[in-house]
Amino acid sequence: MSSLPASSRPGHKVLLGISAGIAAYKSAMLARLLKQAGCEVRVVMTEGAQAFITPLTLQALTGEPVRTSLLDPEAEAGMGHIELARWADTILIAPATADLMARLAAGMADDLLTTLCLASQSRKVMAPAMNQAMWSHPATQRNAARLAEDGWRLLGPASGDQACGDVGPGRMLEPEAILEALLALFQAPEAAGLAVTITAGPTREPLDPVRYLSNHSSGKMGYALAEAAAELGARVTLISGPVSLPCPAGVERLEVETAVEMHEAAQRLAPESDLFIGCAAVADYRAESAAEHKIKKVEGEEELVLRLVKNPDIIAAVAALPTEHRPLVVGFAAETRDLATYARDKLARKGLDMIVANDVSREGLGFGSDHNAALLLWRSGDGGVDQESLDPQPKREMAGAVIRRALACLARPPSR
Repeated sequence: MSSLPASSRPGHKVLLGISAGIAAYKSAMLARLLKQAGCEVRVVMTEGAQAFITPLTLQALTGEPVRTSLLDPEAEAGMGHIELARWADTILIAPATADLMARLAAGMADDLLTTLCLASQSRKVMAPAMNQAMWSHPATQRNAARLAEDGWRLLGPASGDQACGDVGPGRMLEPEAILEALLALFQAPEAAGLAVTITAGPTREPLDPVRYLSNHSSGKMGYALAEAAAELGARVTLISGPVSLPCPAGVERLEVETAVEMHEAAQRLAPESDLFIGCAAVADYRAESAAEHKIKKVEGEEELVLRLVKNPDIIAAVAALPTEHRPLVVGFAAETRDLATYARDKLARKGLDMIVANDVSREGLGFGSDHNAALLLWRSGDGGVDQESLDPQPKREMAGAVIRRALACLARPPSR
């Protein structure tokens, strides 16, 4: 197969897992085809797989070190298997033997490959390969069904002549067929059918007909999130405060001015949403009553006293919706110090599922900038909190990372 044109290259990060089957010889060609298609490829081999093909072969084809052991002291000095699990967009196991399928179906993590599979929230695909009698065995069929229920996509097996001399189903698909199926999965929108509501920009709280309270939010991060979600196939509604940005393609925009207006829109849309992201910089307070006419200076008075009242807490109100009407809720925290501490507190205090914390004191990042850095925290399935740091990068790239993390949380709702 010839390499794909640059315009069609997916640029996905593929973790290629190889287990102990004679079809492992095909994995070398598969790795080569994935590289030609523009994928980043890293390989993990089981101990048995190395009897059929050497790690050196895969290293030469991918240009990356091949991992073979969970107990590699050098690789695990920084919890390397967790970093590898987070790195992958897709885990592809080819070949997947009956033994490996059984272990994964049982939730075992007794080697590096199975541990990565349990630790990763990425797309998971396998190409089974085994003797036709093993594939037809009721236990293997139960395991295949269980893996599909757990979110695994099974490619094949094909039917035909087998290395053992048998004829029947159990052959691993040819590398070209696996690549074609994988590229089709890459092109399928990850958020197709999901309803996403995002708040963005500042709010303006009127003091009189010509003055208001507001902040420096440009709305760029929220608009980038809306664009990223739409590109992934979601139906996106953007509740936007006053900004000077064009509405992203494929996004429905609802324009508001005040925090109360944004709150009302959020309460109306959130129950019909799968994912709600509160990215707007909402004013904490508003004037108890806005003056009917422009407030004038009074000679001899050096002070003007304004009475302010609290605005509704939009993100907390959405998080407090009844379970049957509650979307997955992602909040933002703009801090100038103690980023992780304040973010973790806000995550718990407001009942959020995930929070994106920005250090707005860093020069060239945050408000008004086209770049940002963040600390992501989200509730894990065991009731704890996981986190990931995103280095300074364009807001559009960060938006994609945030949306994909939120989709991963949505795919496996965290305990609350």
